[in-house]
Amino acid sequence: MRVAMEVPVLDLQSPDDPAAEVIIGAQEMQDPQPSFGVDVGDPAAVDAAHAEAVKRGLRVVYPLTDEPWGVRRFFVEDPGGTILNVLAHIT
Repeated sequence: MRVAMEVPVLDLQSPDDPAAEVIIGAQEMQDPQPSFGVDVGDPAAVDAAHAEAVKRGLRVVYPLTDEPWGVRRFFVEDPGGTILNVLAHIT
């Protein structure tokens, strides 16, 4: 694994497949805290996922945001109460 990002999270990526990654965030980073993140690969896909979540009436618990460290993301709560971080790197 190689270090792809250190601030605001530690992002470790496989040198052979950058899509294979482990992201470790600081405990105090955000509230509510997502259970896990899903990198959808493209900012337009984040927008589409956000629109679909809103259309379906899911609770968006962190708004659609372009973060200063280079990702577009939002957090959504699924019907079972799990919070997902839906994101993509901004190019």
